[in-house]
Amino acid sequence: MRILYSFALAVAAVLSSPWWLWRMLRAGKYRVGMSERLGSVPARLSRGDGAVWVHAVSVGEVLAMSTTIAHLRATGRRVVVSTTTATGQVLARDRFGAENVFYFPLDFAFAVRPYLRALRPALVVIAETEFWPNFLRLAKASGARVAVVNARISDRSFPRYRVFRGSLAGVLRNVDVFLAQTDEDARRLREIGADASRVTVAGNLKFDVKPPAETALVPALRSAFEREHAGPVIVAGSTLAGEEELVLHSFSEVRQEYPQAVLVLAPRHPERFATVAALLDKSGIPWHRRSQWQPGATLAGKVLLLDSIGELAAIYQLAAIAFVGGSLVPAGGHNIVEPARFGVPVVVGPHNHNFREIVDIFDRAGALTVTGGDNLGSAWRVLLRDGARRAALGARAAQVVQQNAGATAKIAAALDELLGASQAPSFAPAATARTADATRVSPDARS
Repeated sequence: MRILYSFALAVAAVLSSPWWLWRMLRAGKYRVGMSERLGSVPARLSRGDGAVWVHAVSVGEVLAMSTTIAHLRATGRRVVVSTTTATGQVLARDRFGAENVFYFPLDFAFAVRPYLRALRPALVVIAETEFWPNFLRLAKASGARVAVVNARISDRSFPRYRVFRGSLAGVLRNVDVFLAQTDEDARRLREIGADASRVTVAGNLKFDVKPPAETALVPALRSAFEREHAGPVIVAGSTLAGEEELVLHSFSEVRQEYPQAVLVLAPRHPERFATVAALLDKSGIPWHRRSQWQPGATLAGKVLLLDSIGELAAIYQLAAIAFVGGSLVPAGGHNIVEPARFGVPVVVGPHNHNFREIVDIFDRAGALTVTGGDNLGSAWRVLLRDGARRAALGARAAQVVQQNAGATAKIAAALDELLGASQAPSFAPAATARTADATRVSPDARS
């Protein structure tokens, strides 16, 4: 089965290569770090013995894993972090140091082995759901213990995983422990082949993420808003293609009633900053780029395009209302905990299947507003007119975050136990020719 998997995915990689090349040439995506993805261990990544290797796909996973990584570092172990996306790489380097951060290798044996030789990890920790068969097999064979934490099985990927349950069960045997977000995720893990004795519910790490440190932008914006008597402030974060037009139209409606209103618009992907800038030019609404804005430039009645990485989470605290994108189009939504922890009322669209468990918790507590794209402007205006309702919504949202915290402690205890039971890594390169193992794109991986 392993040979069949590698062969099939090698063929898939070859057939899809024109698309990958087009994406690299058009947007520069995936080009950065390509040598690392192909197994070239960067010189900045100092070698180690008995390290903990944490894999966090993108920004959301890096943020969610931060408290766990802090705990692991406190044990005296060296912790290295891999990411898949460029945005996750930038944030991880900033938080954990470039000498500890690298791009996750493609799921070829020849790409994975150099990292296992260099790091000789005692423990591999995978955030959420990244079931890479060759990587899991080789990590386990190296002597490392393997944990999947904050584990989740999305509505979209679950049916596909069930189809391949027979072969997937063998892959999942390489994992020592699964720490699931919810009872439903635990049930789904068992149903797709995970050993029931290895599956535990620990909660969702996203509720444990500490409030972000203020960047210089936050006080600068706060001062500007106060000086100009600008507001209300609406922050639309993590927006995707097809959403910005709806957001800008809705903001135009708000401006008719609140001429001093400000919209902070933060597209999810940096490669779309120029596209969104073009939309703003066509909209007729005055706007500034964050990268070019100076504190003296007025913001009242305007849009601030947040063309930066890592500043959105802190800016949510300035909002009267937060809209979290990826939810007006069928992309699955994004993390609503970031604005909620500041007591900011949250508005989302109907498409939230990637965060179903979090959205359900907030919805049951009456702590968010769900609306369609055609009604987004109306939903904003209703909340802006009713300060008491807005305050109550924000207070309930903050309470939900507080009540659901605690996953870090459970996960830390489980990882400590694995580290205590880990054996000295003993990775030995295969004597035979390298296997032409190919990469597999996880259904839950998000850029």
